[in-house]
Amino acid sequence: MIKYSLICKVGHEFEGWFQNSAAFDVQSANDMVVCPSCGTHEVQKALMAPAVATRSNRSEPVQNRPTPGPDATTHAYVPPSIAEIVRKIRAEIEKKAEYVGPDFAEEARRIHYAESPERGIYGEATSDEVAELDEEGIPVFALPVLPEERN
Repeated sequence: MIKYSLICKVGHEFEGWFQNSAAFDVQSANDMVVCPSCGTHEVQKALMAPAVATRSNRSEPVQNRPTPGPDATTHAYVPPSIAEIVRKIRAEIEKKAEYVGPDFAEEARRIHYAESPERGIYGEATSDEVAELDEEGIPVFALPVLPEERN
């Protein structure tokens, strides 16, 4: 997975995750990349500086970050039908996978390297931990935050 900083024609900045750079190009060409603030399909990659992970700049777990305010550009309009699909996916994952809490990254590594039994897990990880797992070739998927989780 690759994370791009994106910007729409109006100037709203946001992030998007793609399988690879070609996936962004295909989705963009098919009007599948949409600005979460204004809904325009005219989106392009913004200039980005590479992030260098060090022990001193590790971010806090996603679950402990403050919720962005109403003016934050990280919010997106999600049609009720899509939100319901996301709820069903989350419920299925929570039903069939083991919650490992903040130990997610380490347990994912143990499973990947056959040090723990293979099984589905979910929990919390920092963005740096997710990037490290990706660099090691360990597949992970971020569960979207639902509107009711921000209340």
